[in-house]
Amino acid sequence: MSGFGDALVYLNDPLNWTRRGGILELLGEHLAISAVAVLAALVLAVPLGIALASTGRGSGLIVVLSNVSRAVPTLALLTLFAVSPIGFGNEATTIALAVFAFPPILTNTFVGFRGVDADVREAARGMGLTRRQVIARVELPLALPLLMTGVRTAAVQVVATAGLAALVGGGGLGRIVNLGFGQQDYGQIIAGAILIAALALLTELLLVLLTQVVTPGPGHASLSWFRSRTTAGEPEPTASGIPL
Repeated sequence: MSGFGDALVYLNDPLNWTRRGGILELLGEHLAISAVAVLAALVLAVPLGIALASTGRGSGLIVVLSNVSRAVPTLALLTLFAVSPIGFGNEATTIALAVFAFPPILTNTFVGFRGVDADVREAARGMGLTRRQVIARVELPLALPLLMTGVRTAAVQVVATAGLAALVGGGGLGRIVNLGFGQQDYGQIIAGAILIAALALLTELLLVLLTQVVTPGPGHASLSWFRSRTTAGEPEPTASGIPL
């Protein structure tokens, strides 16, 4: 039987999904590692990107971080963590993936907020808005498309790379691939690769849909659509407050 045929047999076996250490359990670990890494990068990168965009400085730092993130592989960080107090396991993988997710979120946050028209900021300040209100009510909605692109890029990269956790004693779907290599079971290797690729594609799809929901603008399914549905059919009041 071919490797792909063995992979289909492996994926169609219910025991491989439900047993202890099976696909469902490893899937939960994979999602947990990825979610914590992306959230940690998000919490650190977004405020820093906003601060750098507000001062107008730091573009050189952004370029350096972006280039370094492409040059330093996650596996190299895991190797360094293995000989440090961080050690092996899911903690080391989560930290390495957070470092990997940090640059795209920081870059897109900086570019998005830096690209807001200065006249728009001045108009908002002229209306009496404070600096925080300008960021939350004016700059964030305008920068949100680019910010979400950075989050989507980082999340897909993290989900696709989290399989490396198995190489340092961690969990996740990479354990299926790692175990397949150990047993020279090519069907299991292909099955693990299919699961990781499918999860990365599903992450991309879900984040694209989320971007369409939260991003304002024509052609986007924004949250205002849901609010408009709740008020549909209500009579429009006149200036005197009496419905037409």
